[in-house]
Amino acid sequence: MISWERSINIKSPVEIEIMREAGRINAEALSAAVSLVEPGVTTQALNSAFEKVQKKYKVYSPFKDYPGPYPYPASICTSVNEELVHGIPSNRKLVEGDIVSIDCGTVYQGFVGDMSVTVPVGNVSQLTGRLIAVTRKALDIAISKMEIGHTTGDVGHAVQTYVEGEGFYITRTYTGHGVGRKMHEGPQVPNYGKPGRGMQLREGMTIALEPMVLVGTSSTTVKADEWTVASADGSLTAHFEHTVVVTANGPEILTLI
Repeated sequence: MISWERSINIKSPVEIEIMREAGRINAEALSAAVSLVEPGVTTQALNSAFEKVQKKYKVYSPFKDYPGPYPYPASICTSVNEELVHGIPSNRKLVEGDIVSIDCGTVYQGFVGDMSVTVPVGNVSQLTGRLIAVTRKALDIAISKMEIGHTTGDVGHAVQTYVEGEGFYITRTYTGHGVGRKMHEGPQVPNYGKPGRGMQLREGMTIALEPMVLVGTSSTTVKADEWTVASADGSLTAHFEHTVVVTANGPEILTLI
């Protein structure tokens, strides 16, 4: 389903500045979608709000027409409740107590910004709120490990240790990844691993870190639409993501307004 460019592309300062702007526009468009989240709103409306901002900047989403079982039909992914990633926007209306993960990308001057948030719909259960908080903190922990000399295993181990310590699960099937001229570049960055293993991080690496957390199982299944990935047991899931660059002064988030 995912088309990988395996090579590692170190970004120059000029390229990082372009990616910073790609990330800023992406974050602005995502904020427009998030602002609409409430009971009764369709996931297609979130997609439309996102596209309206992209149209203003004359940019586009790398998600639209992404190759797979058939070209992906939208500019964002909207994954509700047990849906972990790659949910397709539709006329489905959000209801009180749902959570929706909005995953999105923007191409600006040939470079990609990639990010995701999970948003509560109205009032949610205590478990749901804790799942969102743990997944968000797992992303913060991953970002903190993005230091020169650390490895992808260091990043994954830190996320896994925290999430599993909170009683939740990490998918073994889907990972973070390098990002730049293509949405999926090397290296892959799993949310699990062993310290010191994997690829060593170097200055100029740009990586989309994305903890994907499940309440009841690490196993997933693909729904009938051939895109939407859901927990195998139907339990809740959450997903947060930022594009981050490794610098001499530590990690910098590129997907901020």
